[in-house]
Amino acid sequence: MYLSDSNTDSAQSTTEIVGPFTEMVQQTSSFVWEILAANTPRDLHWRVILLTVTIAILIWLIRGGHGSKGVDGRERKAGLPEFLLPRAIYTHVSARVDVWLWVTERVLRPFWAVGLFAIVGPATEQTVIGSLQWIFGATPALQSNLAWMLLYSLVIVLCYDLVFYATHYTMHKVPALWAIHKIHHSAEVLTPLTRYREHFVAGPIWATGSALSFGFAGGIFAYLFDGGITAATLFNVGFFALLFGFNGSFRHYHVQFHYPPWLSKWLQSPAMHHVHHSYLQQHWDANFAAITSIWDRMFGTIYIPEKDEYTPWGIGPDTQDQYRSYWQNTVGPFRDWYRMITRGASPQAGAEVKQGEPGS
Repeated sequence: MYLSDSNTDSAQSTTEIVGPFTEMVQQTSSFVWEILAANTPRDLHWRVILLTVTIAILIWLIRGGHGSKGVDGRERKAGLPEFLLPRAIYTHVSARVDVWLWVTERVLRPFWAVGLFAIVGPATEQTVIGSLQWIFGATPALQSNLAWMLLYSLVIVLCYDLVFYATHYTMHKVPALWAIHKIHHSAEVLTPLTRYREHFVAGPIWATGSALSFGFAGGIFAYLFDGGITAATLFNVGFFALLFGFNGSFRHYHVQFHYPPWLSKWLQSPAMHHVHHSYLQQHWDANFAAITSIWDRMFGTIYIPEKDEYTPWGIGPDTQDQYRSYWQNTVGPFRDWYRMITRGASPQAGAEVKQGEPGS
């Protein structure tokens, strides 16, 4: 009888622990749909715009009008209006394509986003919880406090950043995936909407990676705290997620936002992502992570640029004209896949080889 009760208690314990990611999905379905229905990208919300403009003005003042780049990727001195919103960049065909690629992705997102968020994340979380219970037994039911909440927030960021790094690296190195991700790199100028410039096939890939990372971290801490822990927040945003939110809009903005070299070894500055979008050979395959520099440093892909370093954006003059219009960027991956299947051709050619030729 004792063993039976024990088994019953163990079974109940297994089913009673609900991870934070699963709980979030269960309780916020209406919120998810509101997010899906929203027509404004996060980087264009007024609070983010205000923060971005404020920091950009400070850079302009501190550097005496220097610190922004033109269409050619070269730094030049500019008056404040041109510094903040250069006409040549925002009327460029690449900037217009950003808009239409984002619209296409938003239209198609409801067909896959909810399913991935509601299935992949919770399934990962529950698998981790069940595995830990099988290996270590019942939850230790630790008591949550601010220190643990901060650690949970940090682990979430590191897990997300590692999965992002692995996904991003793979997209550059595997030709069939580079055919998709190349659309993001075909941007010849950087605007806040370039962050969302993705082929519609790429969205589910990034979403799956995010759900896996959040579910993995959530499962570990749900087991340790019997589901009773939440991430530390500041202004209702994940504490360490602010590291990305603080500079996220600058990653795809022509204004340079540098960190001191010592800090760039730990956190990715927006200027480091400018390098990632450059087609110059010395910038190939660098700076894959989203938030920290830890994984790039660990795997030897970090590149910390000099102030005002020249970074021409796009996939290179040899093939850029094949990925300039909205239609070219939409059908491009399918054309590349067809060539790979029928001719055994790699989608990398000429200057593009920088972004993913295995062994390059």
